[in-house]
Amino acid sequence: MDRVRGKVCVITGGAMGIGRACAERLAGEGARIAIFDVCDTEGEALVAALSGRNVEARYWHVDVSSEAAVSAAMQAARTQFGRIDVLVNNAGISGVNKPTHEVTEAEWDRVQAINVKGVFFCTKHAILAMKAAGAGSIINLSSIYGLVGGPDVPPYHASKGAVRLMSKTDAITYAADRIRVNSIHPGYIWTPMVEHHLRASGVTDLEAGRRNVGTLHPLGHVGEPDDIAWAVVYLASDESKFMTGAELVIDGGYTAR
Repeated sequence: MDRVRGKVCVITGGAMGIGRACAERLAGEGARIAIFDVCDTEGEALVAALSGRNVEARYWHVDVSSEAAVSAAMQAARTQFGRIDVLVNNAGISGVNKPTHEVTEAEWDRVQAINVKGVFFCTKHAILAMKAAGAGSIINLSSIYGLVGGPDVPPYHASKGAVRLMSKTDAITYAADRIRVNSIHPGYIWTPMVEHHLRASGVTDLEAGRRNVGTLHPLGHVGEPDDIAWAVVYLASDESKFMTGAELVIDGGYTAR
């Protein structure tokens, strides 16, 4: 119950899916929670639920592709909680599922704006707070497709490869400040984003789609948001104090082939 006691954790895309699971698990281990998202109804409901458990939590409407919005929210969170110890860069979109030669510039740029620039902006504006705190942990959600290729969603795959190497660069850059930066690489996790991806791919029977996607993993099923959230708790905690620049792969064996 005390693995991250008192730590202030900023979670982007924290209203649903993996982000929500991260907020709930970190809160359960004693963290104070700042949720950044654009899904206001879900974000406010989550904060209300956490507050009902006597967790200190706040929600900010933040489009992570806007540096002004990120800067303002990060400063507001620091003012509210007095410090920032952990940043979970989870906000992301899958984008269009087209071959590269059919993707428009606008479609490409939208994915990079959220998945790459969003990580950049949030990291940039959390660093000073973490330096002031004397340490920090930045946890970037990449993907199996930051490690291997696949014949679909090229803007998404490119963005997750970028997040992987951004994590390593920042891990080296800020190690002297005791700010650790690691990336997590999930396989298919059953979230609203994966459901949207299946629908966009023409799947009408989601349960059948879930089973089919599950067969891509040697363990035979897709993951749950908690599978990633517990890894986030580990990387946020001092249990992982000698870990930076690393890739934590949680993929049911997908990339073991």
